Amino acid sequence: MEEDRVQATPEALELIERLAAEHGPLVFLQSGGCCDGSSPVCMRKGELLIGPNDVLLGEIGPAAFYVDHEQFERWGKPRFVIGVSPGAGDTFSLEGRDDLHFVIVG
Repeated sequence: MEEDRVQATPEALELIERLAAEHGPLVFLQSGGCCDGSSPVCMRKGELLIGPNDVLLGEIGPAAFYVDHEQFERWGKPRFVIGVSPGAGDTFSLEGRDDLHFVIVG
């Protein structure tokens, strides 16, 4: 794992901290599965299955951030900046209850 492969905007960090205070430990996954979208999924730790092919990019606030290994390689070992946009996303991510969704902004 390299330093700074994943970062978050101040707004995203604030939301992550609030979700962690409400729900406990969190984990993010940018998957490469059949239902993959462009939004990372944030769930309670233990509720989101991290597989042996998922790569830990780092932590944003108190949450670990993983990406599917194939995507990691295909995208040239990317760096991500996580932001927040209005409106619930099309995933089961925790922030959707607040009518928000996490996005990759860079």
